[in-house]
Amino acid sequence: MMCVLCLHQVSLEFSPSPAVPAKEIKLQLTAQPNSVCGVSAIDQSVLIKKPGHTLDADKVTPSGTKDVSLSVPDTITTWETETFCLSPQGFGLAPRQKLTVFQPFFLELTLPYSIIRGENFELKATVFNYLTKCIMMKVTAAPSSDYTLTPLSGDQYTSCLCANERKTLSWSMNPTALGVMNVTVSAEAVPSRASCENKIVEVPERGRIDTPAVQNAWLDLAPPSWCSSSSELLLNDNGDILGRALKNLEGLLYGCGEQNMALLAPNIYILHYLKNTQQLTPAIKEKAVNFLSSGYQRQLNYKDNEGAYSTFGRGPGNTWLTSFVLRSFFKAQSFIYIDPENIEKSRTWLNHQQQQNGCFRKSGKLFNNRMKGGVSDEVTLSAYITAAFLEMNISANDLVVERSLLCLKESINDFSNTYTTALLAYVFTLAGDMETRAHLLQHLDSVAIKDGSSIHWSQTAAPVSVEISSYVLLAKLSASTTAEDLVYASRIVRWLTTRQNQYGGFSSTQDTVVALQALSLYSSLVFSPEGSSTVTVQSPSGPLTFDVTPDNKLFYQEKMLQGEAGKYSLEVKGTGCASVQFNIPIFTDATTLRVKVEPEADCSGPSYKSRLNLRLQSLYSGNENTTNMVIVDIRVLTGFTPDSESLKKVMFTTRLSKFGAQALPW
Repeated sequence: MMCVLCLHQVSLEFSPSPAVPAKEIKLQLTAQPNSVCGVSAIDQSVLIKKPGHTLDADKVTPSGTKDVSLSVPDTITTWETETFCLSPQGFGLAPRQKLTVFQPFFLELTLPYSIIRGENFELKATVFNYLTKCIMMKVTAAPSSDYTLTPLSGDQYTSCLCANERKTLSWSMNPTALGVMNVTVSAEAVPSRASCENKIVEVPERGRIDTPAVQNAWLDLAPPSWCSSSSELLLNDNGDILGRALKNLEGLLYGCGEQNMALLAPNIYILHYLKNTQQLTPAIKEKAVNFLSSGYQRQLNYKDNEGAYSTFGRGPGNTWLTSFVLRSFFKAQSFIYIDPENIEKSRTWLNHQQQQNGCFRKSGKLFNNRMKGGVSDEVTLSAYITAAFLEMNISANDLVVERSLLCLKESINDFSNTYTTALLAYVFTLAGDMETRAHLLQHLDSVAIKDGSSIHWSQTAAPVSVEISSYVLLAKLSASTTAEDLVYASRIVRWLTTRQNQYGGFSSTQDTVVALQALSLYSSLVFSPEGSSTVTVQSPSGPLTFDVTPDNKLFYQEKMLQGEAGKYSLEVKGTGCASVQFNIPIFTDATTLRVKVEPEADCSGPSYKSRLNLRLQSLYSGNENTTNMVIVDIRVLTGFTPDSESLKKVMFTTRLSKFGAQALPW
């Protein structure tokens, strides 16, 4: 008996090798005639689950070969291939082959994220030559009406660049327009009769045109008066009154315990609304959970051992801030893990702040006076804390809550403060005391400002007016609602939506939190997944159309109005809800704050370009005895970064409490 071993030999080759990114190469496969083969290529630089491509080479020709043309992905890496074939002679496996993809001649731009109009900065382009021979390079910056370029590198823009060398070229750049624009710089190897270091200049046989086009945003510092070139008239539309707030789930400062909660709390109410209306998509939920988790961890930095929270985590705990954190963490439990011990310790600490009369004592200091809104005395502070307990489903018969309600009930006939009356109406609604609720709401209705189809309440400041109206809305909707209640509530909502800014928020921290809580509750009650509408805006430059459907009602649609002056009209057709807002920025002078900046620079030394000292003086001249927390936001010159060591020195010589350096997109 004779045994014959038949080998099915398979081989794979690439041409050319190494390859250039995004260029076409030829794959040549050799195997038994009429074999069926498959090829896979793995990117060795990527550590993910499936970092490769599968290439079907189909059948090998009767001659035993198969040529396949394909484009190499536009990335610099090494691909490792695996090839197998099946034929009547058996299974064949080719030795692994590596295809190196490399760009031997390329250019990189160095420029800041954003540029302030009116400033000059140095645009740098670095050219790399990893070829084995010298080339004559030519670097060209494309002209543009959006900026001007002044060469700074003399005659080096066409010059020699030998093997394994790099060369940096510079221009002085001055932006003259606003917005996002392209900066285009190209580098090419050109023929030349000149020699480079006694070596003949050559032009690569193959390659591609690879022109980096980098987008940058020009940041304009508004002049004292309106400038036509810097004006922007924006029109936005979405199918949900919370659409604008949803678009801006992040982006505020969070350098202390107050700012962190100012950013965290509104998102919790928005997420509850999306969950209650079954609009919470996996993508939004994933983003929100990550955001809430990081905010929760940050807030713990400002908690003391007893469970109280303060602005910077040191000093006495703040009663109002602790109750604000407590009610927010309780509601956030629906989306992220909150340690129950943190909630219980904060509640216990607040219980210990209760006085003999049942109301709560004020403790700690808030640096942001506007954050607590209208909560300014013992009654409103106690009402705020009691509302927090009741929102946490703590019974009205709980000893602490019961004593607090008795204290608050002594003030239900004092109508001197509309804010307090509105907050008390919400508290007694949550407590289930319908008689007291009706008494308070009857008075509020008698002092309401009813303007056509809208209703609101007013006090001294606009943010407090938003809070009052929001608390009345919460009081109306937190009990069993009738059709009449919903009609009344819709008139409050109509006014509240006119107070929203372009980001979906309002004037201050607390009015934003309370208003979004009220709007989310109203939206949950009247939500309908059906209906579509078309919004058409007639403008001097032509019509603008927005389509709102059940699929895109949460999407934030925004268009820029081209004509600045003229007559505009709005038409809505359909059966769905549409919220339309136009935004015309109005620049106002700050009358209560004066800032003086004195730059100090020694321009005679060799390093004058790299270091600049700033002396800054700020002065408050308003009517208040003390200001809120003052945040000095210094946008340094284009291309510069702050020196952290100099900031540390300022900490020891001034009343600066905290500093931070952060790169923010504007």
